[in-house]
Amino acid sequence: MKLKFLTLLFAASALTAACSDDDNTGPEGEARVRVVHASPDAPDVDVLLNDAEVLSDVPYLTASDYLGVPAGEQNLKVNAAGTATTVIDADLNLVDGTDYTVIASGLAEAIEPIVLQDDNSTPAAGNARVRAIHGAPGAPSVDIYITAPGADLATTVPLLAGVEFGDVADYIEAPAGDYQVRVTSAGTKTVVIDSGTLTLSSGQVRTAIAVDAVGGGAPFDLLVLEDLN
Repeated sequence: MKLKFLTLLFAASALTAACSDDDNTGPEGEARVRVVHASPDAPDVDVLLNDAEVLSDVPYLTASDYLGVPAGEQNLKVNAAGTATTVIDADLNLVDGTDYTVIASGLAEAIEPIVLQDDNSTPAAGNARVRAIHGAPGAPSVDIYITAPGADLATTVPLLAGVEFGDVADYIEAPAGDYQVRVTSAGTKTVVIDSGTLTLSSGQVRTAIAVDAVGGGAPFDLLVLEDLN
């Protein structure tokens, strides 16, 4: 599988903090944007669109709903909550009828936006679609295993190997059913994230982000966004 920018895989797990929206078609002339706070040592943040505040006091591990935004060139800022201190200043070129996710990623001293174009079209019958992001700055390079629940990793080859912070995988469509996602330190079988049994239902679209604990570092977990149900 070819990596673009970030990578992990499947859905659901302890930290589900997201929006769910079955209708991904906005009014003509609009795009939709959601913002995810994934910087583990950053304070709560405010989000501004063209210098107008659209979200306030967003805590770590929180994702907004999709917000309707005029298509075209738009400026998005992320400020420390209640201040004029801007930590992200990004110019976005938004396409009419398109969904986007903007992730505030990395430690506070080096926070950067990850801007993703989302595919919230309906998966093929009987399938779910998932996308994964290595968004845990405190985690090492990792290998990703996607298996049947309880499968023995000792005899399993990773689906993705050597995934680094900041890597994003292409979407994958998979048959609906039960899976287990395990993330290990690269080149080892030492598990740093274990999803447990995950159930993917037909028609779902999910984004899974590997994240640090509050303040940074272990224990690591998955933040799962419900893109489409």
